[in-house]
Amino acid sequence: MVTSPTDISRTRGVKAPEHVLVSTSEPKWSYRLIFKRWFDICFSILILPLALPFGLLAALLIRIDSAGPVLIKVKRLGKDGSTFFKYKFRTMVPNAEEILRKLLESNPEIRQEYERTYKIKQDPRITRFGRWLRLTSLDELPQILNVFRGEMSWVGPRDILGTELVKYGQFARKLLTVQPGITGLWQVSGRSKLTYMERIQLDMRYIDRLSFLLDLKILCRTVPVVVTGYGAV
Repeated sequence: MVTSPTDISRTRGVKAPEHVLVSTSEPKWSYRLIFKRWFDICFSILILPLALPFGLLAALLIRIDSAGPVLIKVKRLGKDGSTFFKYKFRTMVPNAEEILRKLLESNPEIRQEYERTYKIKQDPRITRFGRWLRLTSLDELPQILNVFRGEMSWVGPRDILGTELVKYGQFARKLLTVQPGITGLWQVSGRSKLTYMERIQLDMRYIDRLSFLLDLKILCRTVPVVVTGYGAV
């Protein structure tokens, strides 16, 4: 169930350190409402011919590496509390949910880690080729479709599950004022090396400073992160 704006305003439990920008003023609306969308579409058209060969190669290698579909879709929370299905190249074995359930039931330490970060180090569900896809972030190429559909932006906060919203506490309402991004401050600042609170801080900092130049800087910083795999699980 998606949390309503009324419920969001009552959410508590997360406090940002003093050095994090948490101004209540709205980001630059002219860019957010008009130009940012056009930039997303134009950039998607520009990058599509470059991404297509890598996408086709990835699809072929996924087929060779393990049984199961090439693409998967996962439900995520979007702008204004709406939900959408995010598309990704499959990086896990087909019975990943069953493996996760058994793992969390049998190992309290891993369960605590997963509840804290929604990630598992040395995740046994990830396939051999899937690990490389995640390292290079190429598993996220299909999200270009989400950008065309207006469900995501090229740059934005980290996309989250509906159940994660409570972790954003007093900042939950602000998180839902923009589309989640394929990349963002969280990705170019360490990805999985960051704590959950640090991800929240970076999400809020991005929204407060949202601008065209900031988006360009993040996109430029994303390239070396993808090439080196810095911060990937």
